[in-house]
Amino acid sequence: KFLGNLGKHIFLHHGMFTNSDEAVINKKLPKELLLRIFSFLDVVTLCRCAQVSRSWNVLALDGSNWQRIDLFDFQRDIEGRVVENISKRCGGFLRKLSLRGCLGVGDSALRTFAQNCRNIELLSLNGCTKITDSTCSSLSKFCPKLKHLDLASCTSITNLSLKALSEGCHSLEQLNISWCDQVTKDGIQALVRSCPGLKGLFLKGCTQLEDEALKQIGAYCPELVTLNLQTCSQITDEGLITICRGCHRLQSLCVSGCANITDAILHALGQNCPRLRILEVARCSQLTDVGFTTLARNCHELEKMDLEECVQITDGTLIQLSIHCPRLQVLSLSHCELITDDGIRHLGSGPCAHDCLEVIELDNCPLITDASLEHLKSCHSLDRIELYDCQQITRAGIKRLRTHLPNIKVHAYFAPVTPPPSVGGSRQRFCRCCVLL
Repeated sequence: KFLGNLGKHIFLHHGMFTNSDEAVINKKLPKELLLRIFSFLDVVTLCRCAQVSRSWNVLALDGSNWQRIDLFDFQRDIEGRVVENISKRCGGFLRKLSLRGCLGVGDSALRTFAQNCRNIELLSLNGCTKITDSTCSSLSKFCPKLKHLDLASCTSITNLSLKALSEGCHSLEQLNISWCDQVTKDGIQALVRSCPGLKGLFLKGCTQLEDEALKQIGAYCPELVTLNLQTCSQITDEGLITICRGCHRLQSLCVSGCANITDAILHALGQNCPRLRILEVARCSQLTDVGFTTLARNCHELEKMDLEECVQITDGTLIQLSIHCPRLQVLSLSHCELITDDGIRHLGSGPCAHDCLEVIELDNCPLITDASLEHLKSCHSLDRIELYDCQQITRAGIKRLRTHLPNIKVHAYFAPVTPPPSVGGSRQRFCRCCVLL
């Protein structure tokens, strides 16, 4: 931290150096220490330092200072030649590179990058829509140390990419191919059979995936910790049960929008995945209190649960969560229309309430009243509560909650009792029906 602040101090105080390489700073500090100071600077500052003098140019552009580069907050409209120049400058030093959102970067530039930066471990190409299977072939050929690869929204990616990665990137631990909707079970099978260390798979929006792909994951990914299958609408209990039985270290599972799943999944998670911390099952309308009871009684480390539009659950689920899940931090119950004040009472008096619970979402829960807010006033860590379209909640109830939790963010709206009076003439009428508190 000291060296980083010193580097910024040196850069900002121009009186300490001139354009001459005989400036005081260069005489007083050895090159090794200057190089160490530069290692704490960001990309923009390094580029500015490189313009100060010849000696600083050499030091600032030394490959050892360019091990981690994220261009997202710097410049997103870069061309491929910029990536090629970076790769030539950094060479084997570069370990982490994010080109997220760099729409102008294509396969040719990334082939040059792969050839020059063979020690790359983390690469994000999220949203680089020009990327095709050719890039994954280059990575497979030249980058055997690659561990994390983000190809989300690279919609030209097919099974050929996964087969290429399986041939050369055996150290892969995390892969994001969300919205690469050409991928099928054949690509998944090739990948998981050759990358046994996979810990994170993000397959959101891969709509062609069926149970057979999940069976391959369950059979060959014992280290899996995170799995996102949001909107993979063809999957059923059969495939997910195989995942649960084969991936006992699973901590985060998202199957929101997978409408075919039933309580059998919750039973399988409870019986096989005791380390589960995050479960997202929004719009899974077949899930019931029976399944969540099994889950809560066996998965005591749950921290975040998205149960939006799980329309069959009642206060029974909240009672079980309040008893068995003391670490619960975030809970979404939006559109769970059977939830009442009694369920919130149990939640507010449970072990998670005092120190852990941070967010609770109750949008469109018509049976919730101000009594629920009273039950939550002892939740000292509560940071945000969502109450849109909870028509029995009043401003007075929210005001009382704020006397106990003054910093809480409350999102709600109230429709006027009567329409606003007409303003005469042909002027447009505006209805102020939404109030954000």
